[in-house]
Amino acid sequence: MRTYIKDLELKKGEEVIIKGWIDIRRDQGKLIFFDFRDMSGKVQGVVLPGSVAKETAEKTRPEWVVEVKGKVNERPEKNRQADKQNGNIELEILEITVLNEAETLPFDIGTDTREVGEEVRMKYRYVDLRSQRMQRNLRMRSEVFSLMRNYFRDSNFTEVETPILTKSTPEGARDYLVPSRLEKGYFYALPQSPQQYKQLLMTSGIEKYFQFPKCMRDEDTRGDRQPEFTQLDVEISFATEEEVMNVTENLLIKIVTTLYPEKKIQQIPFPKIPYAEAMSKYGVDRPDLRENKEDPNLLAFCWVIDWPMFEKTDKGGWTFSHNPFSGCKKGSEADLVNKSNIENIMAAQYDIVLNGYEIGGGSIRNHRPEMLKKVFEILGYSEEDINSKFGHMLKAFTLGTPPHGGIAWGMDRLMMLLHNEASIREVIAFPKTGEGKDFMMDAPSTVSAEQLIELGITVTKKA
Repeated sequence: MRTYIKDLELKKGEEVIIKGWIDIRRDQGKLIFFDFRDMSGKVQGVVLPGSVAKETAEKTRPEWVVEVKGKVNERPEKNRQADKQNGNIELEILEITVLNEAETLPFDIGTDTREVGEEVRMKYRYVDLRSQRMQRNLRMRSEVFSLMRNYFRDSNFTEVETPILTKSTPEGARDYLVPSRLEKGYFYALPQSPQQYKQLLMTSGIEKYFQFPKCMRDEDTRGDRQPEFTQLDVEISFATEEEVMNVTENLLIKIVTTLYPEKKIQQIPFPKIPYAEAMSKYGVDRPDLRENKEDPNLLAFCWVIDWPMFEKTDKGGWTFSHNPFSGCKKGSEADLVNKSNIENIMAAQYDIVLNGYEIGGGSIRNHRPEMLKKVFEILGYSEEDINSKFGHMLKAFTLGTPPHGGIAWGMDRLMMLLHNEASIREVIAFPKTGEGKDFMMDAPSTVSAEQLIELGITVTKKA
């Protein structure tokens, strides 16, 4: 039976079998030393003179996958390293079985792979993920998600998966389109967010919903953004702004204090800054409030509240400041109904900011159909467009939809900040590059002529 390396301390004096990778091999003639690695840690092993394992040990190389039978011995007093995992023990290697050999790796995973060119790292991502830093990033991401799921379940939330194939609607970025084979000329869209579905779940009586959806937006990429990303999505019926913000704040505090105790939250409760004050005082709507920006373990959370509901477009019209489904503050309802003083209409919107990055945003929603329709009219949609693009929402809101509000977090961005990384690609298992390419899978790529014919699509290449 296999023993994980982390459990070897409990097996002193026993024979065990471990399985994993050769991390380091040091041939000193009479003795051959190894560091073995599995998902749980590392341990040193040694092949003694005369061992039947010596012949196999002499031909093995780093990153070979092996099964090792050995005896767990205590190290001599002078060789102990109490501050290191398994620093007080050593595996006397009795047998080595090679499970798979490995060619020389394209780059050294024993160092900080940030120094390796991005294209090479992305092409051999499965190798990059073996490095200690990337292993920790992914394993801690799993711990964070697990803690969050438990938090919501303990608070009577229901996790609901929403569709990936949906309808193209204007939500602030370009949609990724998926052609329909059965109805040629018609398209699905990949979701920019589950915004409409989560509001319809409130109509469904779910009341307290969450999920970790994949969201896809065809927009220019940068270090903290890429074509597909993971959100935490939350929606609550009958909620006030304060209630949604408290759920968020309490969870963020729990994540940091439980899983990142080395970090310090600068101020609890998180300060609340009106949008106008943030712009006049800091010049941005996501201020970095850290008292000491040289401290990598200092976390300065804050809320930015009281947002304008609309903002001017370059062409002189109006667009939404966040999304078209946000509700307005009570003092702005008359202006929304009358479509007057548009620049002064205030949204029931709130953003959560960490160290100068927006990590989440939400609002109390517009759950009354006549009010939501006014928003679309201000945005310049015709009656036909409103019914075509949002008729399903307006109909649902006539059938007993409760007041509701929620928030969405950018999980990749949050993990990037918790791990002091410069890019969200460092905390995603298989990301795209800054240009939206997947060098490992060679995507995007061409498809066969037969596939295009089935879909009724003709590709025209630029001259």
